[in-house]
Order: sequence, then C-alpha cells, then structure tokens
Amino acid sequence: MKISVLVLEGVFDTGLATVLDALAMANRLAQWTGISTPGFEVTLVGVRSPVHTALGLQVPVRMIADTTNPDCVIVPALADMTAETLLPALGRADVIDALGALRTWHGTGARLAAACTGTFVLAESGLLAGSEATTTWWLSPLFRQRYPDVQLNAHRIVVPSGAMVTAGAALSHLDLVLWLIRGNSPELAGLVAKYLVFDARLSQSGYVISDHLAHSDPLVERFDRLVRERLHETITLDSVAEALGTSKRTLSRRLGDVLGKTPVEFIQDLRIERAVHLLMTSKFSVEQIAEQVGYGDGVTLRTLLRRRLGKGIRELRPRE
Repeated sequence: MKISVLVLEGVFDTGLATVLDALAMANRLAQWTGISTPGFEVTLVGVRSPVHTALGLQVPVRMIADTTNPDCVIVPALADMTAETLLPALGRADVIDALGALRTWHGTGARLAAACTGTFVLAESGLLAGSEATTTWWLSPLFRQRYPDVQLNAHRIVVPSGAMVTAGAALSHLDLVLWLIRGNSPELAGLVAKYLVFDARLSQSGYVISDHLAHSDPLVERFDRLVRERLHETITLDSVAEALGTSKRTLSRRLGDVLGKTPVEFIQDLRIERAVHLLMTSKFSVEQIAEQVGYGDGVTLRTLLRRRLGKGIRELRPRE
C-alpha cells in the first residue's frame, strides 16, 4: 500500500513521528511474524522544500510532482493550536497549494486521512463537504463555524466517511494509523497496538475540558455556570432558559453550535464529571455521590459511568 504523508511547514512533531513510527513498526512486525500483508510504502511529500517541523527539525520531502499516485494520503497536524494562529496558517501559499494537491489525489481515487488540526486542512479543500468528520475537541466550535456543510462528530476519535477518514486531537494520530493498518490486517493492527502499549479508544469525550469550550460563547458559559451550581437539583430546560433570559430553542441552538450537544447531554456530562471527581477524591458512598449530582440512586450512576466511560465504580475508586 502506497502512503504519502503530506508534510507542511510547522508540522506537529509528535503527530508526524507517530504516523511514521507506527507504519514502520507495522512493516517490521509483519516481517518478524509472517503476517500476510502487502506492507506500507511510505513517502514524505511536500509542496515546498525545505520543510521544518514546529520544533525546527528539517524534514526530507519529495516534491508532489515527483511522486506517483498514492493509495492513501495522510495529513498530520499543524502545530497551530489556537484559532488565532491556525486561521492565518490555512491561508499560507504552501497550504493553498497543498489543497490543490489533495483535490488531485482525491480525483485519482486516493483515500485521504487527517488528524487533529490536519482535519482543517482537509476541510479547507472542500472535500469533506457533506461528509461526517471529527477534529481536535477544543477547536470544534471553530470547525463547525467555518465548515457548516461538514457533519462534525467531535466526540469520536476516528470517523471514516467514504474516501475520507479523520481523527481527533494530538495522539489520535496513532488511532488513525491503526485504523488504516486494520484495513489491511486486523491481526497486525492488534499486534502494533500491543507493542506500543496502546489501548483502543472510541471517544474523545473523556478528555474534553468543558470549561474551555463553554468560555467561547457568553450564553453557553452562563449556562455552564448555572448548571454546575444546581447539579444536585432536578434541572429542567424551561427553568434554566428562564433564569438565563433566553428561549429553549436559542439555548439548544447555541449549545449545539459550540459543544455539539443538547442541553440534556451537556448536563449529563457535567454530572458524570462531578461524580468521577468525588469517586476519586472522597470517601462518600456511591449513593451519596449520586444524590449530590442529581441522580436518585446509585444504580443509575453506575450504569451511566459504565456506558459513557467504559469503566465501573471499582475502576474509578483509588486503591488504598
């Protein structure tokens, strides 16, 4: 399988290294174990030379014009982690040239893959329009605003959609590569994960800092603060909207735009967040904690923790 890794100026060092190391390990392990797989022929490509990582390391790239049509193109993240730095980067001449290359590769039938802020580069090309995608969780409000024709599911780690596949924040570069390896050999992907001591993850939700997202919109920030103060109570959307001086419809729309969640889903997130904190830092019983976060009994809390986090009470309680 021919894989081109598109390296742009200021690429995120860890993202690039993760992609290269995981694919190289897959090739080595396939040879050692005799797993039948076509292997991965990896080429670093660029639209300018030389190319430097965000930490200043020079990357030896081949010019796109000198490469043959790949089966897959991976776009690692740019190390621009805020809207203030990412948006100007998307307007750079080299990035604009890269967008044309992505469209050309797509036209030849190549699969296009991107992780973290690399998903913005892919979306900027217009090729994600009408498709489902994910992105780095803390930039999801910006993604929704800039690419309204993309169906964003920022909770998921990896989202395949037709000839595109996107992955979430930072170290989801590894989730992305393992997904690609799994397409050739599930056995090999499992072996690579074991050698890297890597646990499969399906969601970014457990890593999201809700405060960070909430602060990007005044109404959502006020909603967040009000709900946190009332977590122990029965909370209705009518009472919250009235207290905030807005309508249920406006509140739901703003939460959807910023967080990609309904008010009920966000309230549940905050309750689980508080419950996990109390489980790990207090000696309260499960029933006492359930009461403090607005649930009538411990059974409901246990069920939600298992469903949302994939963990039970015993796994969250610190060992003494």
